[in-house]
Amino acid sequence: MRLALISLTFLCSVSYAQNSYPQDYFGNPLEIPLILAGSFAELRSNHFHSGLDIKTQNRTGLKVMAVADGFVSRIKVSHYGYGKALYITHPNGYTSVYAHLLNYNPEIEAYVKKQQYKQESYEIELFPEAGQIKYEKGDIVAYSGNSGGSEAPHLHFEIRDKEERPINPMLFGIDIKDSVKPIVSSLYVYPVGDSSYVKKSNAKQKLRLIPLKSGDYIAENIEAFGKIGFGINTSDRQDLAANNNGVFKIETFFNGNQNFEIDFKKFSFDESSHINRLIDYEMFKTQKQRVQKLFDDNNPLSLFQSVLNNGYVKIPDSTNSVYKIRITDFKNNETWVTVNIKGQKSEVIETIKPQTTPYYIYADQTTTLKEGNISVDLFSNTFYENFYIDFKVSNDTLMLHKDIVPLKKSIKINFDVSKYSDEDKRKLYIAELVGYRKYPSYSYTRRNDNTLYTLTKTLGTYALTTDNTKPTITPDNFRDGQWLSNFRFLKIKIEDDLSGISNYRATVNGKWILMEYEYKTKTLTYDFNDGNITDTKNNLKLIVTDNVGNSSTFEALFYRK
Repeated sequence: MRLALISLTFLCSVSYAQNSYPQDYFGNPLEIPLILAGSFAELRSNHFHSGLDIKTQNRTGLKVMAVADGFVSRIKVSHYGYGKALYITHPNGYTSVYAHLLNYNPEIEAYVKKQQYKQESYEIELFPEAGQIKYEKGDIVAYSGNSGGSEAPHLHFEIRDKEERPINPMLFGIDIKDSVKPIVSSLYVYPVGDSSYVKKSNAKQKLRLIPLKSGDYIAENIEAFGKIGFGINTSDRQDLAANNNGVFKIETFFNGNQNFEIDFKKFSFDESSHINRLIDYEMFKTQKQRVQKLFDDNNPLSLFQSVLNNGYVKIPDSTNSVYKIRITDFKNNETWVTVNIKGQKSEVIETIKPQTTPYYIYADQTTTLKEGNISVDLFSNTFYENFYIDFKVSNDTLMLHKDIVPLKKSIKINFDVSKYSDEDKRKLYIAELVGYRKYPSYSYTRRNDNTLYTLTKTLGTYALTTDNTKPTITPDNFRDGQWLSNFRFLKIKIEDDLSGISNYRATVNGKWILMEYEYKTKTLTYDFNDGNITDTKNNLKLIVTDNVGNSSTFEALFYRK
């Protein structure tokens, strides 16, 4: 009882550091109440989320406003990722970012389209001179959309510092209503090494959680011995949305002493991929659970703030210990998890040994694996630790372990294709075989004489694949020879189910026209408001090429007054 009282006194004395970011400088980017679909730094596939995803009432076209005075420093339009994005740099040194836009305001839209037509490319990146395009706080700079990798209409909003590091916008006074405590979905314990165990096993184990009326949790009592760590699956919700978003801070305490802390205030893009080391990567890939490890096992993340003994705890024999986890959201709603641990040295019943193969990888060394016409270059510091890798070759198929080990950087997979005819070589590409049915998914393939190679950060199965099929082109809202005088848009579907679309080029009467590609709907769209089609009789020509060079040509005649 005395230990518990000491622990409670200590824990209540822990407080947040003072917020040093300006609170009244930035306004809201939208006129509607701010409700989040995604929070800052929440756990995403292969990265931390770099901003706030603000709901737009399932609509597009909402006014997006400059959150402070500043000038447009960057504009990027891409098929994927952020889609249409805008960057505004402010006098205080910060930059605000607005992404997945429908379009820009008329001034920026005209500037962008002029450059797109000049470069004859929809995808474009522009860096206007400082002060060339200036706005005041509250000016309309764009309209919200669903472009790029967005799964539903929303505004992705960021604030970055001078080093281009994203910072939680809520630290600047962007307010989100939240009185809801974080929730905990699961808790795991990880014995470290053969001499450590929990419940007479050195295997990772899921612990039963007992929810309390207060919203906190107590885990089942455990018997353990040696060095152990914990992992947690947790999320947060705000008042006006049911989304499971990321939390703001996680701290752990062992017998009243803090031994681990991670907060999600800011990070750099260079370290974002280390999320795959922070989570239990194998569990994510096999069970779709993001269990966050509450220990630092050789992870260079800057998000760790206070770590004692790398977050692990040591359980001696014949002891009673208390391990506590505090999960906090930005509004200081907090949830506690308590684990009572009895130190008990006993005979281990279950010991888990790692799988061994003929190939042992030293993380700090470069290794090349080769068999038949396939070789794999594993560069030094690609992996976080040494391990046995599974490497098998069967004809033109490579089985390179399972995708359960995170990588820091890319590996290079090489296929010697000298046995193929020149005609066949042109139709070959490297595909990752994914899913239960091992569907071939194009992996960006480069050619060097008789070698095809790809760079990838994913282990798994790869194979040489042939694509002899041309892309398909289908008019969506018109037919050949039609009058389109009252049409605002011209739409065409393009598809390629094998190597995928590489590029497209559309012309009317021999002149290039801007067609926006929306990969989610496989649609190309031309806006007649661009005003560059003035003839009555018009010949449309569209050429679509896939990633191995197969191309299709579509031609149609349309009339317009």
